[in-house]
Amino acid sequence: MADKKPTEKSPESLARVNRQRLAAEEGVRAMIDVEQKAVAVRRNMERLRALRQAKEVEEAKTQASAPADTKKKRKVKAKA
Repeated sequence: MADKKPTEKSPESLARVNRQRLAAEEGVRAMIDVEQKAVAVRRNMERLRALRQAKEVEEAKTQASAPADTKKKRKVKAKA
């Protein structure tokens, strides 16, 4: 019975287990934060896309309702 494990863990192993637990918890929090930021970015992109499309529709309506511009004639300078 030489390879019998002690029932009490050493302070080093307890510290290591505690560090691993804290790292795992921090990792979960970081992943949640990253996902929340990604959702916020997607919402903002959707909002901006809708604004851009509305602006484009408004510009198309404005151009369609405006009278067709006639070509401007260039003034020819008289040679002296």
